[in-house]
Amino acid sequence: MAAFYRPSSLDEACQLLSGPARPAVYAGGTAIPLFATQGLPTPTDLVDLSGVAGLDDLSVTADGLRLGPLVTIRRLERDPQVADAAPLLAKAAAEVAHPRIRNVATIGGSIGYADPRLDTLGSLLVLEARIDVVSAAGSRSVAAREFFVGRHATALAPGELVAGVELPRQPPGSGAAFAKYTSLAEADWPCASVAALALAPAEDRRELRLGLGAVADVPVFVSVQLPTGATVDDAIDAAEQAAQPLIRPTVDVRGSASYKRKLALVAIADATRQAWQEVAR
Repeated sequence: MAAFYRPSSLDEACQLLSGPARPAVYAGGTAIPLFATQGLPTPTDLVDLSGVAGLDDLSVTADGLRLGPLVTIRRLERDPQVADAAPLLAKAAAEVAHPRIRNVATIGGSIGYADPRLDTLGSLLVLEARIDVVSAAGSRSVAAREFFVGRHATALAPGELVAGVELPRQPPGSGAAFAKYTSLAEADWPCASVAALALAPAEDRRELRLGLGAVADVPVFVSVQLPTGATVDDAIDAAEQAAQPLIRPTVDVRGSASYKRKLALVAIADATRQAWQEVAR
């Protein structure tokens, strides 16, 4: 028989997750129906985190932001603190599905679900986010770039849950852009998405960071180092060359591998151009 638990503290939630039933974590609930439609084992026992106070907090820290796991995607899109400290994340959040989904989907749920097509994950890689993880045995912090290990697979050990996200402030003078392409409908899963961050020139170098979604079994991070005199076309060429070996899309009803590779390169060019131009303003 299915069980639905609603703990009132994080400790209680961790104890439930460490028990023999091994229930799944319930955050915004938007991912639960997707398990069945994608042929994944559907959890029957759930631990609902909505009764735990403070998990939907969003706060400014000395280094940037701390996001509770129940902060909604809609809040990431609209909160002025996010727009100020991490505009790239705000831009990516604004492109997630549609408002009804963004109103309930959470950043912790997105991270835990670990679908590489989710729009917000690439920006976490680019912005050097760290994922706070807790369990009955203790807590630890995992770099976002090391957290995603496969499609719907993460560095979480049995009994662990996402307790928050530590997000450094976006580097001053940087330019941020998000681009994505779908083939079936605007709110459908993307064929390719790119979160781009162009850093301001430093000494004789400048860096371009990309977080690619829907192009492989995990969100993909790419970093390109360029001379300060590089043009936007130089940046696009370098980004495409660095990313191409990592683009390994899944063939499905949304398109062939060749089609998705082409869209990924278009998204790389679009996001890079927009981010590069934002630095120049």
